Amino acid sequence: MSGHSKFANIKHKKEKNDAAKGKVFTIIGKEIAVAVKEGGANPDNNSKLRDVIAKAKANNMPNDTIERGIKKAAGDANSVNYEQVTYEGYGPSGTAIIVEALTDNKNRTAANVRNAFSKGHGNIGTQGCVSYMFDEKGQILIMKEDCDMDADDLMMLALDVGAEDFSEEDEGYTVLTAPDDFSAVREALEKEGIKMAEASVTMLPQTYVTLTSEDDIKNMTRILDFLDEDDDVQEVFHNWEDEE
Repeated sequence: MSGHSKFANIKHKKEKNDAAKGKVFTIIGKEIAVAVKEGGANPDNNSKLRDVIAKAKANNMPNDTIERGIKKAAGDANSVNYEQVTYEGYGPSGTAIIVEALTDNKNRTAANVRNAFSKGHGNIGTQGCVSYMFDEKGQILIMKEDCDMDADDLMMLALDVGAEDFSEEDEGYTVLTAPDDFSAVREALEKEGIKMAEASVTMLPQTYVTLTSEDDIKNMTRILDFLDEDDDVQEVFHNWEDEE
């Protein structure tokens, strides 16, 4: 995906309607519940929870909503246990798609994801069938409009605190880290007052596929739309170079 598409997507997300925002809050709420169950309710001792809280704030989730989610997950022994599941498959013209979900019913989620693929004439494959085409990286996106720091100074700061790579695009900067270094780098930048538009561990395609046929574009869009509507689906990664 081109750099300017990546940053245009952030602007698009900021302009999302309330229904779309509700979906984002649902996704983050589940991540909070999982992080608390795995590492406890105190963010000081739980780097995964700190990362989810940072993601929540970047998406303008109110503080009291975040705190309620943490308290609920910490205090309710009978709260829903979410299981992480990953699906891999192919869209039109061999595009690669990875779907990450948090679910309390694997059968329901599997059926819904399979249905999304079939609606766009794609198909689910076996574990590992496309993930080898992606690199797992921590990715931090910083909008230029939110950052007064000189690009070279920001690059030196990012590299000094453990980032692997830094790139500048028209509208912003991208900081990449090894997955294990992501939390430390994000927190170091946060301490320096750097405002992050997005910060997460993600799957970056090694190469991209361009779809030229209208049918292929329509089918790929259909798959992604159906996945986006599914409450169990947390993240979708793909190697379609489109969207602008």
